[in-house]
Amino acid sequence: MNSNQEEVRDVEETLVTASERTEYEDLGVEEIRDLLKKGQYTKLRQLIQELNNADMADYLEEMEESEVIKIFRILPKDMAADVFSYLEIDQQQSIITSLSDKDAARIIDNMMSDDAKELMEEMPANVVKRLIANTRPDTRQAINHLMRYPEDSAGSIMTVEYVDLKENQTVAEAIERIRKVGLDSETINICYVLDTKRTLVGTVALRYLLLSEPDAVIGEMMHKNVISLHTLMDQEEVARQFKKYEFTAMPVVDNEDRLVGIITVDDVVDILEEETTEDIEKMAAMTPSDKPYLKTSVFDTFKKRIPWLLLLMISATFTGGIITSFENALSRYVVLTAYIPMLMDTGGNAGGQASATIIRGLSLDEVEFSDWWIVVWREIRTAVLCGVVLAVCNFAKLMLFDQVGVSVAFVVCITMTLAVIVAKIVGSMLPMLAKKIGMDPAVMASPFITTIVDAISLLIYFRVATVVLGI
Repeated sequence: MNSNQEEVRDVEETLVTASERTEYEDLGVEEIRDLLKKGQYTKLRQLIQELNNADMADYLEEMEESEVIKIFRILPKDMAADVFSYLEIDQQQSIITSLSDKDAARIIDNMMSDDAKELMEEMPANVVKRLIANTRPDTRQAINHLMRYPEDSAGSIMTVEYVDLKENQTVAEAIERIRKVGLDSETINICYVLDTKRTLVGTVALRYLLLSEPDAVIGEMMHKNVISLHTLMDQEEVARQFKKYEFTAMPVVDNEDRLVGIITVDDVVDILEEETTEDIEKMAAMTPSDKPYLKTSVFDTFKKRIPWLLLLMISATFTGGIITSFENALSRYVVLTAYIPMLMDTGGNAGGQASATIIRGLSLDEVEFSDWWIVVWREIRTAVLCGVVLAVCNFAKLMLFDQVGVSVAFVVCITMTLAVIVAKIVGSMLPMLAKKIGMDPAVMASPFITTIVDAISLLIYFRVATVVLGI
C-alpha cells in the first residue's frame, strides 16, 4: 500500500469516527441504551469517558439494573468507582451484589475509603465479609480502621487517603512522593507534615511546593499552627469547624495527635444535608429516617411517626381535662367556647416561631444556655409588641363583626396577649433546656411546644374570664 492510499484510509477512518461521534454527540439514557443493544461496547466506553461522573450517575438511576451492570463492567476502573460513589446507597447495594466478586472488589478497591466504609455499613454482614475478603489488603485495613469509630463521629466519616510528608524531606522529594501517591489521595492541595512518630506537626500547600527551591526543607517552610479535628468529635461540630475556618480539608488526629485521616468539604456538605433533614423531621415530631421518602416503606414511615403521635395525643388530654373542669363557667358564657381554637392556635404559632429561631441559633452556636436571660427578655419584648397588635386587631373584629359584649372582647384580647407572651417564653426556653441536659433541641419543636402552650392558654383564658366576668 503506497503513502497516498494510507492517507486516504486515515481520512476515511477519521470521517467515520466523526460521524459516529456526531450521531451520539448529546449522549443520554436512550443513546446509551441504543449502543448497549447494538453491542457497541468500545464506542460506548469512549463516549462515556467524556461524561461528568455525576451526570453519568444520574443516567444510571433511570436505567434498568441489567443495563447498569453491563455499563459497570465496561467502565474503566477509576471511573466506575467515581460514578458508583454518586449513586444512592440502595442502588449501590443492588449493583454490588449483582456483580461478580472480582468486579465488585475492583470497584471497592478504587473507592475512597470513607465511601467504601459507608457502603459496608449498609450491607448485610455475610455480604460484607465476602466483599472485604476479595479486596486488596490496604483497602480491607482502611475499611476496618474506619468502622472502629462511633457513628456520626469525625473518625467514622474521614478518609485515610491523603498525602503525608516528612519534615526532613526536601521539596524535590516531597513532589516525587506526591507524584507517587497523589492519584489515590482525596486531595493534594494540602499536604500534612509528620514527625518520626506520625505526630502532625504542620501543613504545606501544594502551590508553595511548586514555587519553592527543590532543595528547600519541608520543616522550614511548613505552616506549624495546625487546626485539627479529633476522631471522636461529633459530625455537627466538624461542620461548624469547617464553617469557622473555611478550609476545604481538615486533618483528623487521635488522642496522641497522630494523623489518622482527613475530612474534605464534600463530606461536610453530606453532613449538613443529613443533620438538616434530621432536625426537620424531629421538629415535625417524627423519628429521623436514613432513607429517601419514596424509598421508605409505608410500614417504616408508620413506625417513625406513630410514637410521637401517641405521645402528643396523650399530652393533649390535659387540654380536654381543663375544658371539662370549666364546663359550668362555659355554660354561662357559651360564646367563650367559640374563641378557644383561635387562642390555642395563636399561642401555638407564637411558641413555634420562638422555638424555630432558638433551635436554629443553637445549631449555629449563635446562642448558648448562658444567654437564657438575654433571650427571655428579648422574647418578652417581642411578645408584648406582637400580643398588643393582635389584641387590638382582634378587639376591633370582635366589636364590629362578632358583636360581642365589651367584657367578653376584653377577656379574649387580654388572654391573647398573655398567651403570646407565655408562648414566646416557653418556645425559647425549652430548646435551651434540652441542649443543656444533652438532648437534641429540635425535639422541643412546634408540636411539643404547641401542646404545652395550648394547656397554658386555656388556663389563662378561664382564669381571666373568672376574674373579669365573675364566673
